[in-house]
Amino acid sequence: MVRIRVLVVDDHRIFAESLAAALAAEPDVDVSAAGSGPAALRCLDRAVAEGRRFDVLLIDADLGAASFQGMRAPTAVPDSASQDGLVDGISLVAGVRSAQPAVRSVVLAERDDPRRAALALQAGASGWVAKDCSLSRLLTVIRGVLREETHLPPALLTGVLRELTAARKHRTESERLVESLTPREREVLRCMVAGLGRKAVAERLFLSPHTVRTHMQNVLGKLGVHSTLAAVALARRAGVGPADLEAAS
Repeated sequence: MVRIRVLVVDDHRIFAESLAAALAAEPDVDVSAAGSGPAALRCLDRAVAEGRRFDVLLIDADLGAASFQGMRAPTAVPDSASQDGLVDGISLVAGVRSAQPAVRSVVLAERDDPRRAALALQAGASGWVAKDCSLSRLLTVIRGVLREETHLPPALLTGVLRELTAARKHRTESERLVESLTPREREVLRCMVAGLGRKAVAERLFLSPHTVRTHMQNVLGKLGVHSTLAAVALARRAGVGPADLEAAS
């Protein structure tokens, strides 16, 4: 019998332990529980070190923001999530997707929310499930995502598709604006995405601070934004990643 390894990530201990116990009663499911984002990442790392991997993570959509203190910064987190303060289970989905792409994530939510469900899918989730769904429904989702299926409540489909369509439109416009930049300006933009200030960009690209200032102003002007934060958000929507700082060190 092929066993499914599941990790429940929820900072409400009673709920996490109850769900883990219910899943553990299934003959083909091995289940563990973690009460925070960092604890979940430690479980994943430990499993890899021991030659075993989790198959599915069940992640609380409202995982407490306090749980992320000291957590390794996840990558590919949707900009709209960080801008709205949604540093929660969706951020963990993105971090897990980046670190271990083979692991499937399913978000457990207390309420239907098309916008956040769309953000979860963009971050790499394979499903969005109500916390009050039946155990049989949850097991169907768990087994389904392992077959590369995506699961959403029927009532959310229209709203999620609308959100994803709007996000795609914004991405296309963002890509067009980024393409208007010169190669050097794109280098500067990638440094901005990496969080480098003017002096650090100058040192990295062997330019004068004055030249970097001019490039940054040109980048903001061509992108039609008025701040570095807005430029970074637009760049990420266009798929522009940060400069590789390790390669330069």
